[in-house]
This record gives sequence, C-alpha cells and structure tokens, in this order.
Amino acid sequence: MVKKDKSKFHSVPADRKMTCCKVESIISVDDRGQTVLPKEIREKANIRAGDKLTVMSWEKDGKICCISLIKVEEFTEMVKDLLGPMMKEMFKK
Repeated sequence: MVKKDKSKFHSVPADRKMTCCKVESIISVDDRGQTVLPKEIREKANIRAGDKLTVMSWEKDGKICCISLIKVEEFTEMVKDLLGPMMKEMFKK
C-alpha cells in the first residue's frame, strides 16, 4: 500500500479536531465481487473476523455514488439515538 499524507483529502478544514471522512486507501474488487480491507484500516476500526458491517449507500441521479461500512453495533446505537426520543414521544400519548 502506498503511504500518503494524512493531512490531505479531509472533508472539513484540517484545523478542526474531527473529520467527517477521508480517503484511507484504494481497494480492488475481484471476479467474485470480493474486496479486502487493508490491515491498517481493520486495526484502526477494530474490525475482526466475523464482525458484521452495515453497508450504507448514497444515490445521486438514481445511481449509487458512495458506499460506506459501519460496524453493526455502531449503527444500532445511531438508530437508537435517532429513534429513541421519537418512540418515547409516540408512546406518551
């Protein structure tokens, strides 16, 4: 894998402490549609064999333009945080 300057490719100004997304690596898809997440990424994200990942996609003009992977545990928490207050409000009535 080619080493890159990690200060580049941020989606927000570099002077902010947290970034939304950045280019981590470029991967290939094989004949069977499989890819390999680089070891550095797996370690950084604490992804282990057998972990479940949610595949998220964004569409532009009816075509998928972006694909993102989120650990199922993290995704579940995001959904709970989003829907929890709405569900409480619904059942109050």
